[in-house]
Amino acid sequence: MPFPHLTAHLTALSTALLAASLLILAPGGAHAATTAKPAKPAATKDAPALPAYQADLSQTTVSGLSSGGFMAAQFAVAYSATVAGAGIIAGGPYFCSGQPGRFPYIPYLTNALSTCMNPGSAQVAPPVASELLRAANDFAREHLIDDTANLKRQRVYLFSGTKDQTVTRPVVEQVGKFYQLAGTPAAQIRFIDTLGAGHAILTDSNADKPCAVTESPFINDCDYTQARDILQHLYPDLQPSSTTLTGKLIAFNQRSFIQNAYSSMNNTGYAYIPKACNSESCRVHVVFHGCLQTTQAIGDRFYTSTGYNQVADANKIIVLYPQAEPSPVYPYNPKGCWDFWGYTSINPIDPDFYRKSGTQMEAVKGMLDRLGSARNSHR
Repeated sequence: MPFPHLTAHLTALSTALLAASLLILAPGGAHAATTAKPAKPAATKDAPALPAYQADLSQTTVSGLSSGGFMAAQFAVAYSATVAGAGIIAGGPYFCSGQPGRFPYIPYLTNALSTCMNPGSAQVAPPVASELLRAANDFAREHLIDDTANLKRQRVYLFSGTKDQTVTRPVVEQVGKFYQLAGTPAAQIRFIDTLGAGHAILTDSNADKPCAVTESPFINDCDYTQARDILQHLYPDLQPSSTTLTGKLIAFNQRSFIQNAYSSMNNTGYAYIPKACNSESCRVHVVFHGCLQTTQAIGDRFYTSTGYNQVADANKIIVLYPQAEPSPVYPYNPKGCWDFWGYTSINPIDPDFYRKSGTQMEAVKGMLDRLGSARNSHR
């Protein structure tokens, strides 16, 4: 190691920063940490293996809120040969936490908490799309991610609520600029930034929180079914949503897809399987929850009441809900966020969260590959 003293210092610094700062990384900041009420975790011991459905992975899309939005952007770029589109709610561009900074020290966590969230409040500049695309091109040349030329074909939905002070508009708009610079046609990019929404995924259900608030479970009634709008943009041929679900929600063994002990991922994941997908080849949409939206925090609310299943049921779309989980010691991830700054990496100077080989990235890709396998196979 060419910088042994620096490595030790940065490791200690990263740990201290995590312990001191991660409370504000969750939606709504430190206040959210006090308002989230624990729910009974889903059962994890006896979940069966994820079945193979011979899905059409060439039409795979992703979406997510907050850390899930960052994860969706990250996964869509790293696996751009597979992903056909992304929906990003209050999230930022690929490798956001990697800029600014240069080797041997990039302050990933500091960037995640400032540049990538509310740069105005932190008195720093927002992320710079051109720098992040340059990094992505370098990673692609090194075969750490797929060819960025694939980004030209992706369809992209972006959302920033006018009442959202957790991840603000200047961060979200850089996702659009990133794609524009990558050659994605403007007609394939949809940016909604006029709704008075807080930091949340939006529904048309008066059972959910008021539109403008930012508090658990971060599912807000804005008279707008966001899941429908996302999927309509990503799949323009959609039929009307189902009023009665005919498919099934399954729990599956997520642990079998995880390659190391530092993933901060739950033993159990979930998927909604439309009835038609038992005999026909369906598309797959992956949805990444936000911080404080794990089963430990809000039970089944995210994967049962955000509106995706009703759209999927009528349109032959399997919805995959991978699950992060709170990790109070190491890796330090007490709010169950997805990794977009490197907490799953042992080496803080050379993290792999943004690469295809990142532990969370690789696990979700394994789930997709399983869904795409021939029926009745045991891959």
